[in-house]
Amino acid sequence: MPDSRPQPPPHPPSSSSFSGPVDPAPLLLCGARLTDGRTVDVRLGGGRIEAVGTAGSLVADGTRACGTRVDLTGYLLLPAPAEPHAHADTALSADAGGPVSYAPQDVRRRTAEAALLQLGHGATALRAHVRVGDVAGLGALTAVLQARRSLRGLADLTTVAMPRVLTGAAGADGLAVLRDAVKMGASVVGGCPDLDPDPTGYVEALLEVASEHGCPVDLHTDASDPARLARFAAMAGGLRPGVVLGPCGGLARLPAEVAARTADRLAANGVTVVCLPQGGCGGVDRRGTPPVRLLRSAGVRVAAGSGALRDVSNPVGRGDPLEAAYLLASRHGLPVEDAYDAVSASARAALGLPEVRVEAGFPAELLAVRGDRLSGALSLAYSRIVVHRGRVVARTSAVREYCGSAAVGDPGLPRQGRGGAP
Repeated sequence: MPDSRPQPPPHPPSSSSFSGPVDPAPLLLCGARLTDGRTVDVRLGGGRIEAVGTAGSLVADGTRACGTRVDLTGYLLLPAPAEPHAHADTALSADAGGPVSYAPQDVRRRTAEAALLQLGHGATALRAHVRVGDVAGLGALTAVLQARRSLRGLADLTTVAMPRVLTGAAGADGLAVLRDAVKMGASVVGGCPDLDPDPTGYVEALLEVASEHGCPVDLHTDASDPARLARFAAMAGGLRPGVVLGPCGGLARLPAEVAARTADRLAANGVTVVCLPQGGCGGVDRRGTPPVRLLRSAGVRVAAGSGALRDVSNPVGRGDPLEAAYLLASRHGLPVEDAYDAVSASARAALGLPEVRVEAGFPAELLAVRGDRLSGALSLAYSRIVVHRGRVVARTSAVREYCGSAAVGDPGLPRQGRGGAP
């Protein structure tokens, strides 16, 4: 008879998830290549990196059982990316037709599917911006928080509560909903002050709630008004645990000297900028990537996120952090190492997460990609193995085959098989 038990949400194509304990048995990653050229074994335990040694050295180490082995020959081992700017409540809704459904079961399913898709790409931590108030009420947030619980052990999902209006006659309702959202479990407060009749008043109200609850702040702004952006930065200066602004595409449309002064103000106030090189999350006229090299040279921490994932804002959004890094390198001129930093170390810092290095003592949040150099990983990173809390949680494998050259005899073409597929 048919199986009527509830089924897990569908996984992305060619990707699989793994269930198991959060505190797994020891895991030994064998023969991985690091960005400095070394080939190493890496032993994981208790959710952290226990040891890193030359290839073969930890297999023979008698100090501890090595547990399960994963052969990473031909793979580059990196700190795992993080996703600092996702929209879980609208993700994967582009093909639905009509208005986006905020029915709890639809939001919960889309959130889980989107998180698994991004986990398959390598993001083991995600920050989801969720609308509260208006049509969504608190239902969308409730559904996203339920999806977060279902993802426990696979990926870490945090939520940003985003009210539409916080000033004027409607502002009182917005503030009440925002405070309720924080009590429910939203760990970050945010929103788009540019849409409020009083943008400065919106930020003042948001910062007040953040101070009450000790929450980080994550604001949407196009940053096309340098005076307003300077006010936001000054208001946010010194706030702990920190303020993030994004996507700030309007900075790229400012005169160079104005953009430079604005970058200096952002740096002086410790504001992080999250850019969205894959297409943003608003209307077409408000898209764009800020001048990332200028921001970095001014001392601004720059992280990169995905924004819209196949919703009306970007129906083809992929949610792939390596694609974001690729675009920062190929289109915006960042060195490859800085581009990957934007989706890994800087993204984790923007989320308030501890640093990850492939060294003993650091969290075991890792991504292995087929290849031997970072530039190749950003260009052709099809095969990936994702490690979260010391456990393999997702694999994506790709095999490329060339079939039947018409040339007579040996055409002299390079041979590519399963061992060398990207």
